[in-house]
Amino acid sequence: MNVAIRNPEFRALWLAEAQSVAGDHLTTVALAIVVYGRTGSALWAAVVYALTFLPALAGGLGLSQLADRFPRRTVLVTCALIQAVLVGAMAIPGTPLALLCVLVVGVRLAGAPVNAAQNALTREIFDDDEVYLRSQDLRGITTNIAMLAGLAAGGVLVTALGPSWALAIDAVTFAVAAAVVRWQVRARPPAGDPDGPWFGAAQWVFGQRRLRVLLAFSWLVGLAVVPEGLAAPLAHQIGAGEQAVGWLLAADPVGFILGAFVLSRFVSAENRRRYVGVLAIAAAGVLVVFALEPGLVLALVLLALAGAAGAYIITVGATFITWVPNELRGGAGGLYRTGLRVAQGLGVAMGGVLAEWVGSATTAIALAGVLGVVFTVPVALSWARVRSYAG
Repeated sequence: MNVAIRNPEFRALWLAEAQSVAGDHLTTVALAIVVYGRTGSALWAAVVYALTFLPALAGGLGLSQLADRFPRRTVLVTCALIQAVLVGAMAIPGTPLALLCVLVVGVRLAGAPVNAAQNALTREIFDDDEVYLRSQDLRGITTNIAMLAGLAAGGVLVTALGPSWALAIDAVTFAVAAAVVRWQVRARPPAGDPDGPWFGAAQWVFGQRRLRVLLAFSWLVGLAVVPEGLAAPLAHQIGAGEQAVGWLLAADPVGFILGAFVLSRFVSAENRRRYVGVLAIAAAGVLVVFALEPGLVLALVLLALAGAAGAYIITVGATFITWVPNELRGGAGGLYRTGLRVAQGLGVAMGGVLAEWVGSATTAIALAGVLGVVFTVPVALSWARVRSYAG
C-alpha cells in the first residue's frame, strides 16, 4: 500500500474519496435528524434515507458511461462541483421538504459516474497488477474507516453545530475534492468512443464468461449483508440491549478492514485470486454458526470474521476492472457497482422477510449463511476453471 500512496495522482484520488465518503455519511445523519425533526414521521425519514440509495441504482448503469465518453478527470471534478452546490442548497435553513428530496436525488445522480471514473482512472495510473491491487486495498480500508467516522461523528456534529452546518461541511468536502483532483491528477483524453452504443460495455461484459463469474461473486455479497438489516432485532434477541446495535453494525466493517490489511500485507495478487472462492464460502459459512444463538461477544466475533473473509470482494472488483478494456471500464464499473448495490438492498430486504417468517433473527442469519454456501460453491468451482485466463 505504501507504493500506491507514493503516487501523487492516486494520493489525490484517495484523499478526495475518503473525505467525500465521510461527508456523505455525515449528511445521512443530518438529513435523518432534519426530516424527522420537521415531520415527526418515521415514514418520511425512511423515504428520504431511501432516496440516498435509489438514484445511485438508477443512474449507475446509465450515467457511468460518461466516464468513458469524457475525460475522467473532468467527470470527477464536474460531478464534485455539482454535488457541492446541491448539498450547499440543502444546508440552507428552512429548505422545503419537497425541494430537499429533489436535491438528495440530484446529489446521488451526480455521484453515479464518480465511482466508475475513479476505478477506471486508478487502473490507468497503475499498470502493475500488484500495485493496483494494493491501491484498491487502501481504498477499501479507508472507505470503511471514513464510513464509520462519518456515522460516529455525524450525531456529535449535528448536535453541536446543527444540521445546516453539518450539511455545509459536506458541501465543502466536495469542493475540496474537486480542487484536489483538478490540480493533482493529470489530464487524459476520453478513453472510449463518444459515439459508441450507450450500453456497449454491459453487452461486452455479459459476453465474457470470466467476468460473469466475477459478477456472480459480487452479487453473493447480498447474502453477507443480511445481519446488517437485522442488527436491532438481533441485539434484542440475544439480550444485549439497544446500545449493542452500533457494535453489531460496526463489527463487519472492522473485520473487513483487518481482513483487507492482512491480504494486502501478506498475500500476492495471484494467490488472492486463487483463494477468492475459499474466502467467499468462508464469509457465508461463518454466518451458519448463528444457528447456535450466540451471545453478544461471539456474535461480534462471528460478524468480524465474516467481514474479514468478505475482504475478498476487493480482489474481485480489482480483477474485474483489470480484465475490462480501458475504453469500456467506466460503463463496466457502473454495471458492477450497480449489481453490488442491488444485491445488498435485496439481501437486507430478504433478511427481514426471513426473520419475520421464522420468528428469529439468529435463525434468519444462519439460513442466509446456508444459502450463501450453497450458491457460492458452484461459483467458486466456475472460478477455478476460468481463473487461469489472466487479463
